Amino acid sequence: MTNIHDIARASGYSATTVSRVLNHHKYVSAAVRAKVEAVIRELDYVPNDVARDLSRGRTQTIGVVLPMLDHPYYTDLIAGIMHEAFAQGYRVTMLPSNYAPEVEQAYLDQLRRKAYDGLIFTSHSLALDAMVPYLKYGPVVVCQDPEATPLPAAYTDRGTSYLDAFQWIQAHGYRRIGMMLPRDPALSATAAAMVAAYTQVMGTSPDPANNWIGSMTYADGVAAGAFFVQRQPDFIFANGDDIAAGVLRYYHDHDRVAPPMMGQENQLSAQLMGIPSIDHHFKRVGRAALALAIGARTGQVQIDSDFIARD
Repeated sequence: MTNIHDIARASGYSATTVSRVLNHHKYVSAAVRAKVEAVIRELDYVPNDVARDLSRGRTQTIGVVLPMLDHPYYTDLIAGIMHEAFAQGYRVTMLPSNYAPEVEQAYLDQLRRKAYDGLIFTSHSLALDAMVPYLKYGPVVVCQDPEATPLPAAYTDRGTSYLDAFQWIQAHGYRRIGMMLPRDPALSATAAAMVAAYTQVMGTSPDPANNWIGSMTYADGVAAGAFFVQRQPDFIFANGDDIAAGVLRYYHDHDRVAPPMMGQENQLSAQLMGIPSIDHHFKRVGRAALALAIGARTGQVQIDSDFIARD
């Protein structure tokens, strides 16, 4: 394989001069640059990116750990991350985890081995405390409230918008509420925030018998429709607009009258159905997360979410 020493011998210039040409150093005359570049073309030399990354101590790559892509939370978040990465000249590597702790741990170990300049955890199973020791190897960014840990974080303030949503539900006289949660509240910060807001506004915890756990997609919403037909809630609070559309589809397909619903993420489906929603601004969260991962920002970035009432 051709290297810069081969180019130096063929061109008659030093390896240092060849390196300056390859790195577009301004202190090289036009004549010298032209001769060295001619030899580079003749020898069909291609720089070794891995070696270059090692020499400068950076990969210009950020790893993004995500368990899935089915929910708009992930698609919007990734869109924001990619937008900012392109603007900052960084590459992004998607790292699927499926919520497997051992897989998440493996990605942290790769950060320690300098495979990435930083990691962004869009969601995770590992405890936050388990990530903290890896900060010495590069930024480890989480997309949730990092609590008492020093982890850099970009996340949306769900609490206020969830309180607004349940106050709206309460003001409209709904009492038998069906809740759609992404995961068990003990495992999911989103589900925990939904339950906490319900409890604060309603004065009691939601009835577990009316909770559908494990909703991430439109198809999950269709499956949940059969559950809610049996439970007969007077209102359904879904964790996604397309998920709510799936519930509505089940009711329509089975000639049942669907109860009023509320979704999240302010998708086109919510606008077409005319249902209330919540905009968590996940694209903005993604842009902030990337800035934290490359060191352009530090600390924690909290972005307000907005409850969108539609009667």
